[in-house]
Amino acid sequence: MWRRQQTQDEEIAYAEGVHAASALAVHLHNGGQLVPVEAADVPLAEGEVVLADLWASAARFYGTDVESPRSSGYYESHPTFGRQWVPNPHETRRRREAEAAAEPQWRDHTPARVVLTSTGVRLRPASSPTWMPFDHCLLTAVTADPGGLVLSYSVCAPLLVAGPAAPWLAVAVEHLRRTG
Repeated sequence: MWRRQQTQDEEIAYAEGVHAASALAVHLHNGGQLVPVEAADVPLAEGEVVLADLWASAARFYGTDVESPRSSGYYESHPTFGRQWVPNPHETRRRREAEAAAEPQWRDHTPARVVLTSTGVRLRPASSPTWMPFDHCLLTAVTADPGGLVLSYSVCAPLLVAGPAAPWLAVAVEHLRRTG
């Protein structure tokens, strides 16, 4: 996964996130539990408990329909071949660009509030008043790498959560997945 060059402050924050994740892993391995926290304005189901409330960068992995430009060109009258359509030479390039833009890729990159609950991950993009639920019961894979945490679900596009809190979140989600 592509990552831009990090600043020194970002590298320090990421290192602190990795350290917090390691400490959480040791805590959970020794029988510890995730501690509930208070989170305002999060819609919760009956019995659902908030375990983390943080800000991160989020993105979704999906493709779109190809939106090709209208066909353009002209008719040419050739003495041997007769009248035939001659396509615009730039049309092929534009079609390839449209196909490349439609390929599956990480899209909708945005800062988001991420709330980990006993039931799932609740995500609210910074530009939206709506919470998006991602339940643990639909989780098929958890992949953590230096670029972030990728949560794959059986019913929707994968979710990327990146930032200093991603390593800690990966440990917590994996623990809830194993114990839940």
